[in-house]
Amino acid sequence: MITRVLNESPERTHEVILLHLKRWGEMTVADLCQALDITSMAVRRHLASLASERLVVSRIVKQARGRPTYRYRLTSEAENLFPSGFEGLARDLLDTVYEVRGHKGVMELLSLRNQRLVRNWRHRLEAKGLSERVCEVAKIFSENGYMTEWQALPDGNFVIYLRHCALRDLAPRYRQLCVLEPRLMESLLDVRVTRKQYMLKDDPVCAYLVHAQDSFRCP
Repeated sequence: MITRVLNESPERTHEVILLHLKRWGEMTVADLCQALDITSMAVRRHLASLASERLVVSRIVKQARGRPTYRYRLTSEAENLFPSGFEGLARDLLDTVYEVRGHKGVMELLSLRNQRLVRNWRHRLEAKGLSERVCEVAKIFSENGYMTEWQALPDGNFVIYLRHCALRDLAPRYRQLCVLEPRLMESLLDVRVTRKQYMLKDDPVCAYLVHAQDSFRCP
């Protein structure tokens, strides 16, 4: 699975294909064969793998003569793999708030952001049991730049693992981001969530214990 930000120096064939699709918008298998100098079978294998990761989609284009052809393009998930400049914008905004209101102002701003995210994502969790909600929250975090996995424990609780931090460059300066992360999970899952491992304390992951029997309600 591709999780790193892509640039113009791709390391793997998967990444080269994504870079070509980014440059040209849409390409056929034949186009990619010519660009990469590999066989159509190899191209199709890579495209199938990328499609399974929801990074490429295809559409059928009818030809004046002969069989229709498939044209491939990036999904919105793939677009997120390319540099956007948003992190620099986020840093500038937080720095500006800090200069005016200090850490209290940063906390207020990020708390409002949490509330907005809960409103945006609540519908994805409706009418779901806790295990389904945990699974959906893991998906949401993955969609937003985290490499997320979850595990059901024998005692009925769950653990959510964040193996990549999408805010790793901001978190050391603004720990409010880390404070609010489990609070966001609590608001989405309606149960208490506590951090058990923490990347900023040199743990390999951020791990959150989901307490199945300990209800939480937003104030």
